[in-house]
Amino acid sequence: MARQARALATRQTVLLAAAEVFDERGYAAATMSEILERAGVTKGALYFHFGSKEELALAVIEGQGAWLATWRPTSDSPVQTLIDLGYAFAHALVDDPMVRGSIRLTIEHGSFTQPQIAAYQRWSDAARALLEQARDAGDLHPGLDPAAAAGVITGAVTGIQLSSQVLTGRRDLLQRMADLWTMLLPGLVQPHALARISVADRAPGGEPEPSPVPGPVTSTDD
Repeated sequence: MARQARALATRQTVLLAAAEVFDERGYAAATMSEILERAGVTKGALYFHFGSKEELALAVIEGQGAWLATWRPTSDSPVQTLIDLGYAFAHALVDDPMVRGSIRLTIEHGSFTQPQIAAYQRWSDAARALLEQARDAGDLHPGLDPAAAAGVITGAVTGIQLSSQVLTGRRDLLQRMADLWTMLLPGLVQPHALARISVADRAPGGEPEPSPVPGPVTSTDD
């Protein structure tokens, strides 16, 4: 048992070091020797767990799925859960090198022998499932296609996180996330449901009051 625990700890150390190097340098520029030095383990220990750089990179990408699987919502509203998930992901990109490394590798999926689409599909499936629940609850606009909306949302989040990384080192990512939801929600959610939804960051450490989303502007003749 002690040997198994040490092996698992070594594997995690290598994964974290690899995620940091991949995040900083990208897949093509990263080298196994650099990862080895960052991890501080023996060459034999590294290759015992991972036979190649690609195998190691794929394991880092899978860490993204592990993060998503362990995240737990705090709202019974599917739309609020989707918003909260977006903020949790934004925080993870800022604070968690494993998530940062996995996201950079996901964006560079063309570098691998086989294109890696599972991570994109995982996020799209999660968003679609929540939007289907919202549709069934009567919260979405009639006729809105949850699959199409999920594709737009996941594509938009991918774009804003990448823009934020390039322009500000992700310092404005949370604000960009708030802007995204403020603009998207009126086109997704019926007016009666908007009052129950907050576009503010509800991460642990302070639950803000709901920030109502502006509804469509209407005009009347005097």
